[in-house]
Amino acid sequence: MTVALSDTWFARERLAPDLTRLWEPFVHSFFQANIFHLRGRDADLVLDFGMGLASLRDALDVTPGKPVLAVASHGHVDHVGSFHEFERRFGHAAEQAAFAEMRDGETLAALFRDIDEAVTQLPAPAWRAADFSLTPAPLTTLLTEGDSLDLGNARLHVLHLPGHSPGSIGLLDEHDGLFFSGDAIYRGGLVDDVPGADRTVYRQTMERLAQLDVAVAHGGHGASMDRATMQAIARGYLRDGDGER
Repeated sequence: MTVALSDTWFARERLAPDLTRLWEPFVHSFFQANIFHLRGRDADLVLDFGMGLASLRDALDVTPGKPVLAVASHGHVDHVGSFHEFERRFGHAAEQAAFAEMRDGETLAALFRDIDEAVTQLPAPAWRAADFSLTPAPLTTLLTEGDSLDLGNARLHVLHLPGHSPGSIGLLDEHDGLFFSGDAIYRGGLVDDVPGADRTVYRQTMERLAQLDVAVAHGGHGASMDRATMQAIARGYLRDGDGER
């Protein structure tokens, strides 16, 4: 259940004229994930959906009647909280059951309920982390490697980037090098020790990312990266087996 006022719960940063990053500043830093709203000519893209403690849909500046393509980079709790608010829901086929059922074992929601100081500001006076739950959000479109999403003036290609989770994906606009990497890679210590993670597979993803030609990478957490920074993080994981969270 969403309980907070959307206009005060989310922070915003305009990254480009057509791209906004949102996040939840009152959520524990481990679960403070990025949400991206990319405005296209014919449709908008929303990538990832926070914890669902406030209505994300109400917080977005979307033209009435304009299609919205809601894409989850993967099924973890900090990326799917408001996923159910959108009619057209896209995610990788490997995590289809996770989106449909939102079970703790796949979403890791229990970690949020149990963490100390889950929020620094209550979304509502009676809110308790112990009562937190996710609303199921069955996918309406299954994505796999090589699929694309057409916004009219931009086309983003789906990259399957497993390791952090089985169905982790990224979205790449090969025309201008815009890359959304989800939790496959971002600034900070990369998480490869949660249920569903696979370090061997993650290394294969990092080998791919270490060579990927992008102009800018927007990760699931933290600030954006240029190509050199992203590739250095990937190489660091391959060398040391971790990141720098």
